[in-house]
Amino acid sequence: MGDVLTERSLAALREAWRDSGLTVVLANGHFDLLHVGHLRYLSGAKAEGDRLVVAINDDASVASLKGPGRPLVPAQERAELLAAFDPVDAVIVFSGDSPASLIERIRPDVHCKGPDYGTPEEVPEYATVRAYGGRTALVGDPKDHATSDLIANLKRLIAATEA
Repeated sequence: MGDVLTERSLAALREAWRDSGLTVVLANGHFDLLHVGHLRYLSGAKAEGDRLVVAINDDASVASLKGPGRPLVPAQERAELLAAFDPVDAVIVFSGDSPASLIERIRPDVHCKGPDYGTPEEVPEYATVRAYGGRTALVGDPKDHATSDLIANLKRLIAATEA
């Protein structure tokens, strides 16, 4: 089981891992309602290295990016759930729409995103990772699962039962 860390404690842990010769992978996302696509993404990310850090958007950035009513699950609870996933070694909550500044500070060996980006070069943080010699990898299955789809299905079920 992983730990939910502050940036300071993650930086110290990152240094210890680096000193031990371990490859550090960072995956990021909202992870609002966990589903099998998330697990497959994290399992694929873990396969890219020795230690997996998951960075999740804070509540303000999820609301900004996803709209009213989101997130459904508060950041600290999302972080705690993710930390319990077997592939995950550490979780950190970050502010803002992009993890680029966190990536610059932590410098993971590999930054993973889902295959919906098409190519690693299309990942918004690609240049940030490449600038310090890191690698960007696309992992997980095709984006056939989405929290937005789960929410839409729930709304349809509720509407059907109320009719």
